[in-house]
Amino acid sequence: MFAEFDWVGATRSSPIMLILLVLSIVTLAVTIERFLYYRRRSGDPEQTLHKALECLRRGKTSEALLQCEHCNHPMGKVAAQVLSRSRELPAEFEERLQVALSRQKLLLEKNLSVLGSMAAVAPLIGLFGTVWGIMRAFHDMAQVGSAAPSVVAAGVAEALLTTAAGLIIAVPAVLLYNHFSRRMSVMLTIAENHTRSLRASLGAEDQAPAEDLNPTVDRIRSVIGEPSGEPVASTHP
Repeated sequence: MFAEFDWVGATRSSPIMLILLVLSIVTLAVTIERFLYYRRRSGDPEQTLHKALECLRRGKTSEALLQCEHCNHPMGKVAAQVLSRSRELPAEFEERLQVALSRQKLLLEKNLSVLGSMAAVAPLIGLFGTVWGIMRAFHDMAQVGSAAPSVVAAGVAEALLTTAAGLIIAVPAVLLYNHFSRRMSVMLTIAENHTRSLRASLGAEDQAPAEDLNPTVDRIRSVIGEPSGEPVASTHP
């Protein structure tokens, strides 16, 4: 049945089919572009996190920053922007983290709205083509003056072709949109979690020198005659 149908002739005679053909090309182009982009941004966030943590434990913050900058995963860009201002207060850190995540989200969700639009619009355009084709079929019946099945079947088959084409475009577009949206969400979550881990490790390293000062302070107090711990209260009125 499908082999005997004149697909080329139906496409040429129906402007709706031409529109659906353009939509299918746009959907394919966006899919290829996003697939290549996500593949390039996949990287290895776990390995980058491990190397950056090792650098921070050795006190080499600059090397940890370089490790993050060389990572193609969004985690690398987010962590690099946050660690470049490592002395910020917690509130400033949260604000910078959210801004960095928002920038990466804009890059990851680029053109995804096109796939969502194709999934929503293609079936409607196909349905419009079906309605238009049925109207043409009845018009041809009126012109011929006969309601023979051969006259009706050809027009209805051509009309239903647009609905089928719209669904063929919409179903993959929905699946691809959900796939890329899920992948974007996972990548941003990994970026946020790993950045917070690096920040926590950096904060622990910053607090270590302050704790090492306690023995030195006790020795100074013993030299000047003060007991270690709390200073002796003054006896002067």
